[in-house]
Amino acid sequence: MTVELITGFAGTPHIGSDDIGAFQAGIVGPGDYALATGNQLKATMSNANTIAVQSGDAVLNGRHVHLTGTTTATVQSGTQGQKRNDLAVLRYTKNTTTGVETCSIVVLKGIPTTGTPADPAHNTGSILDGVATHDMPLYRIPINGITVGTLVPLFNVLKPMKDVWDSLTPNSATVQGPYGLSIKLSRIGKLIVAYQWATPNADFRSGGLTAVEKIPEGYRPLTGGCVIFNGNNGDYCNWKIKPDGSIIISGNMHKGYILTAVGVWIAA
Repeated sequence: MTVELITGFAGTPHIGSDDIGAFQAGIVGPGDYALATGNQLKATMSNANTIAVQSGDAVLNGRHVHLTGTTTATVQSGTQGQKRNDLAVLRYTKNTTTGVETCSIVVLKGIPTTGTPADPAHNTGSILDGVATHDMPLYRIPINGITVGTLVPLFNVLKPMKDVWDSLTPNSATVQGPYGLSIKLSRIGKLIVAYQWATPNADFRSGGLTAVEKIPEGYRPLTGGCVIFNGNNGDYCNWKIKPDGSIIISGNMHKGYILTAVGVWIAA
């Protein structure tokens, strides 16, 4: 059959894991993700030979996996004088004879070396393409001698749709700056847009003066920003915005002349 109605009554059971997996991969993406549920698969080393992964959910190429509580896996001891990277992975397997699918946490042992250790190879083929084994890397386990270092997370946590929606909902603020100049700020996700028509209430000419006013939190730049004011009569003004919200103003403008302000930066 080339056309199948999945969510429809067919008279006999006809919906399989491939159907649900393809549907979920189409919604959340075809890769591997943790979901923002439970403890989001956070992990610790309960001892030098045991990694403990806490509760949460993951989606592997569309397959949903649920960890109801803490799950442990064994890490082999290191060797004095050598370094090693192990990988804790969430492994999907399919019995090609029975069709039964399972998932478990497995620790892949890296190759010991006196130099810089590399991560061990893992199964990268996609379940969507019919592979029988697929690994979702969860944590790198760095081992130096017999000492286990800090676990390194290797997965992304997929935000729920509500957070995505909220991040795309514009937030606005008005900033009253020096010399009567004011700007409006709109935030959409991480993008900050500054805009306004502004009229200075005094003449100004300076190569750089730190204003008393600051950009409010939530609109401050990650590394730096700038607002440019231009007027038809040649007046101009720049606001250099620092990550702490400080405004350094410079330019040449005259009282009563209209300036157009514009600026864009990435929020902290």
